[in-house]
Amino acid sequence: MKNWTLEEILDIYNTPLLELVYKAATVHRANHDPNEVQISTLLSIKTGGCPEDCGYCPQAARYHTDIETNDLMTVEQVRTAAERAKGLGSSRLCMGAAWRDVKDNEEFDRVLDLVKTVNSMDMEVCCTLGMVTENQARKLADAGLYAYNHNLDTSEEYYKEVISTRGYEDRLKTLDNVRKANLTVCSGGIIGMGEAVEDRCKMLLTLSQLTPRPESVPINALVAVEGTPMEEQKPVPIWDMIRMVATTRIVMPGSVVRLSAGRTSMTQEGQALCFMAGAGSIFAGDKLLTTPNPDAFEDLEMFHQLGLKPREPFTHACKPQPAKQEPVLAEAEAPQKWSRPGHVIERNVEYTKKGKEKRKALKEK
Repeated sequence: MKNWTLEEILDIYNTPLLELVYKAATVHRANHDPNEVQISTLLSIKTGGCPEDCGYCPQAARYHTDIETNDLMTVEQVRTAAERAKGLGSSRLCMGAAWRDVKDNEEFDRVLDLVKTVNSMDMEVCCTLGMVTENQARKLADAGLYAYNHNLDTSEEYYKEVISTRGYEDRLKTLDNVRKANLTVCSGGIIGMGEAVEDRCKMLLTLSQLTPRPESVPINALVAVEGTPMEEQKPVPIWDMIRMVATTRIVMPGSVVRLSAGRTSMTQEGQALCFMAGAGSIFAGDKLLTTPNPDAFEDLEMFHQLGLKPREPFTHACKPQPAKQEPVLAEAEAPQKWSRPGHVIERNVEYTKKGKEKRKALKEK
């Protein structure tokens, strides 16, 4: 397993786009079935009222958004939602609750019942419930949880610009607790929050240094919601999403790169390039927790047009690599192959009125 440096990851990210997609596609085909994409469904089992102050999240109690809050769903409600998701091709159900951390109470006991219910349906079960202790993670694992999602969001340096109610170390500690419980780890981030390219690459560097690396890495584009501190952020360009997917694929060849929030602003052509660059999963359904998402039938039509097939549950992410592919991976991962004179060290992505001036100033340095 290659130990990347920040400079190497920046070199990869700033590679000319078509060359980058080609390199990423080569790595993807060496480690995954390029014709398979997992369809996952994200279900909000408890919405709103969160005490955190994540600048991107409409579920924070302190922000004035149009989110309708609801109490923790029942077993029957979740079973019905899971059956519908499975019928539309989903092999993974991720249940999210707007909590800062998990409490050892009756609601957590109900979550364990929800996990058991979905697990009995032969679906991968993922949860994102906030911070968990090692003991709570083990209880989730015993109930049949397959994966736990806890995103790093961005770099450690930029993190304090996004949230103040918890620290970066809290995120890493939760991931450590999850791994100790022998659960698979799902952790990625969001781009388009005003961060620099270096912040994106630092986040990938941190994820790549986890041992073992996350089995899943979701890449989200910010969906700016009115009433949140980031409501005026401009949509991230599709080219940046493609770059981020491709860079993630090269840096972590065995992980499933999940094309997550923000797909409503992407064309099918843009998404196709993301699949070519290494995205191996999408979230289906009309909502991702509380933000809009493409219609499930539109996704199935896109799969038909691209010749993609939904991946079955519990399929190992990384296939054995044939001997003949070894030189390809060695070339794709070799740092010297990514070096080129005059590469861009950093590109500012704060899509505000001052964004162009900042990007111009960075280029002139």
